[in-house]
Amino acid sequence: MPRTHPSIINNHESHLSWSANTELVGLVFELAPKADVSIYPQYTIGLHAWFLDQVRAVDPELSAYLHDGESEKPFTISALDGKLVSSGKQLHLFASNTYHWYVTALSKRLVTWLAKWLKNPPTEVNLRNAPLQIKSCQITHAVTYAELLNSDHEDTIALQFLSPTSFRRKGHHLPLPIPTNVFHSYLRRWNDFSGMPVDQETFLAWVDEHVLITRHQLTSAKVLAGKKGAVTGFTGAVEFGLSKEAAKQPEFYKLFYALGKLAPYCGTGHKTTFGLGQTRLGWSLQATPEVPNVESLLAKRIEDLTDIFKAQRKRTGGVRAEEIAAKWATILARREMGESLQVIAQDMGIPYETVKTYAKLARRALVNNSDSV
Repeated sequence: MPRTHPSIINNHESHLSWSANTELVGLVFELAPKADVSIYPQYTIGLHAWFLDQVRAVDPELSAYLHDGESEKPFTISALDGKLVSSGKQLHLFASNTYHWYVTALSKRLVTWLAKWLKNPPTEVNLRNAPLQIKSCQITHAVTYAELLNSDHEDTIALQFLSPTSFRRKGHHLPLPIPTNVFHSYLRRWNDFSGMPVDQETFLAWVDEHVLITRHQLTSAKVLAGKKGAVTGFTGAVEFGLSKEAAKQPEFYKLFYALGKLAPYCGTGHKTTFGLGQTRLGWSLQATPEVPNVESLLAKRIEDLTDIFKAQRKRTGGVRAEEIAAKWATILARREMGESLQVIAQDMGIPYETVKTYAKLARRALVNNSDSV
């Protein structure tokens, strides 16, 4: 994949830059807490909000599009990569350690904003009472969609899934790297941002016919899913190859390899703007970081409560009932973990009075469920 020469900022003046025609950019920030500090398990909500606040301060219209736009999101963020230790109901960060945070941009408009923002970048990421000093920022890669399409490639595509990855299928989560799901995920971003859209139905039929899994090593984990709910996702490595007949459709053959190279920028599956689906090129059997115990426990509690509330609301059915069940479960589980309703309301983007009402209804429903058992 085409790369820039690494550029680094390590002070308030930034000299990071890339060519004017760049359409995709990957950045990695080196962060450090000023003192040992505890953060809440759903801290990626805070990272997501901080990034959108940075955009809003410079370009409110772009920020609104990133937050509310109906198209694919033109960015991803990772969770913090470093030593996070479960400490009671929170996660503990250490001042003696550094943490890496990855941000990617998938559209020319957002890449242009990043270039302006990095001329005078902030000195810290404010993560709700846990300021993290930005020690440096490095460009990991910068490229155009045409370069992805026309660059050299190996015979197979090997991908590492560094954070739990999952897909939506028939109202449920699918924690398996089925080729049509994986490449549909990439194609949606390609069609939205590359300026070279491809017919989705025809390409996915080709994927179903010709894309093979040649090897894999996977494990699963239950994790928090953005602002509400929990998902079961997979991590590990997968290698995809092609049948001998695949090359008879050269445009799809070429696109297959381009989409594999797009994966590190766009991530895989859903909730990629909240740290899920982080993807890298290459095969590695190195163990992926385990989900901190407190996050797994909270995710399991949210999932169990969601199942209870969905069962109670099954008469109404539909997407609306499922969304309400997930909101009730998230609010009640986080409240049980000791978080205030004010903070929960802020994180979820729901009015405080609504959150207060949902918490009461969720408690009542849980009591009714216990009485009926």
